Formats: sequence, C-alpha cells, structure tokens
Amino acid sequence: MSADFYRQMARIRRFEETVLEQFSSGLFYGTTHTYIGQEANAVGVLGHLAEGDIVFSNHRCHGHFIAYGGDLRALFAELMGKPSGVVGGIGGSQHIHWRDFYSNGVLGSTAPVATGAALAEKVQGSGKLAVIFLGDGALGEGVLYESLNIAALWQAPILFVLEDNRIAQTTPIELNLAGDIGARFTAFGIPVAELDSSDVTEIADAAAPLFGELRSGGGPQALVLHTARFGPHSKGDDTRDEGLLARLRAERDPLNIHAATLDEAERQGIEAEVANEVAAAFAQAQADPEHEQCAR
Repeated sequence: MSADFYRQMARIRRFEETVLEQFSSGLFYGTTHTYIGQEANAVGVLGHLAEGDIVFSNHRCHGHFIAYGGDLRALFAELMGKPSGVVGGIGGSQHIHWRDFYSNGVLGSTAPVATGAALAEKVQGSGKLAVIFLGDGALGEGVLYESLNIAALWQAPILFVLEDNRIAQTTPIELNLAGDIGARFTAFGIPVAELDSSDVTEIADAAAPLFGELRSGGGPQALVLHTARFGPHSKGDDTRDEGLLARLRAERDPLNIHAATLDEAERQGIEAEVANEVAAAFAQAQADPEHEQCAR
C-alpha cells in the first residue's frame, strides 16, 4: 500500500506539473486549477471507495479524478478540447463526468447535487454513498448550509471533505472566514474529524472510520483536512510571499513525507515509471484528432 500511495500521488503531481509547464504553449483551452500540494487528500480518502460510490469534485478536480482511477490521456485530451477527452472535449478542466465521478467549477454548486444523490442511494437501499470535496472558499456559499441541513435531517450517506488550503483564490483565510470550520458541521449535528497533515497514511487512517459510519447507516460525516496548495489559484495569480511558499514546500510536501517510508531504489523506480506514463499520455492526447470544426 505504501508504494501504491506514492505512485498515485506522483501521478497527480506529474500530471499537474505538465499542465502548468505546457499551458503557455496554447495547447489547452480555458483555465486550470492544479492540485499540487494536496495530493494526499484525494489519495487517502478515495482509497476507501467501494464500487458504485459517487464522487463529487470542484474546480480543482484533476487530483480527485486521477485518484478515482481516471485516465491521464483522456484528461489531457479534455483540457485540449479534443473528442477523445473525458467528456468529448466540451467540459474542459473543471466540468468532468466519468462513471460515478462528477465535477463542476461553480463554487459550492455540487453540495445539493451530492446530497440528493446520497439520498437517492439511501431510498433505493443500494448501500452506496457519496463523497464531496469542497474548498474552504465554499464555506461562504449559502447553498452548502442548506445541503448540510437536509443531509443531517434526512441522514444522507454522504461524506463532506473540506480541504482547507487557507486561501480562497488570493484571499487568506484569516481575512474571509470567522469562527471555527468544524463548528459549521457540528451545528447541524454532523460529526467531524479534523486533521492538519500532509501525510497520506494519516489521512487514510482518519477517513477509514468515517466510511465505516456511513456504511453502517450512521448518517452524514465530515472530514476537515487542513492542507497546503503550492501553486497559484489558477495559472499564475499567486500573491503569497515567496518565503511562505518555500516553507510550505519544505514542510508540507506529501510526496516528500511519504518518500521517507520507501526504499530509495523503489522511490526512484516509481518516479521513472510515472514520468514515462504521464509523458506518453500527454503525447497520445496531443496526437489525437481535433474536432472537425476546430481542425478546419
């Protein structure tokens, strides 16, 4: 499992680095919001999924999609607007649907949809559950609190994962958020686990009992993960102090933290395999045909 954790996080990291490296070339359409620094969250949480569980993501969805099992070539092609993309090149970086995975770039918009999907599974008695990833910026959206109320009232099998990277676009959390994050969930009677860590093993261990509660009919659960985003909000609008960013990378890099659990030769082998895999997926997507109207 240790090597698998590292491999999954490395795949996300290298994919996102490639996107940032290549964005100025004009290969990609629209915008992009990378997951660099937060890889342990997606890998640690989504490792507990069962067949048919539903995942909802946001504008920073690449890491969630890859951890869910999404194809790198199809995701690259989606960003390039090609028909071989995840949704035929029409969703771009933020709007993806594959199997039971959904993302939307409208802040907080997936909360009522995810809650409704979880309720549907409960009514059908399927035993399936929903997981929704939210950023701390979504705490300013009223629709989230309406969803928390309904989820708690009707005991929907849904896990709310709040990724607090301490900055909403370019506004530090201390300038936009009053009160306690966890209290926003407990106010509705939703149990909360809270963790300030970039260690994928710690995150996976914290998520495990929450999935157990959900599968045993314990009602909605919340997991607040205090994390760190290394890159800009989107492509190049990072206003944070360079010293802070350097400190975050030195202290909070989930790949470096987990690499300490691996043999050096094993780590290097995984990194080489991942680099080749991502490079091949990028080259394949680049070679895929354009939509006919674009080609003309």
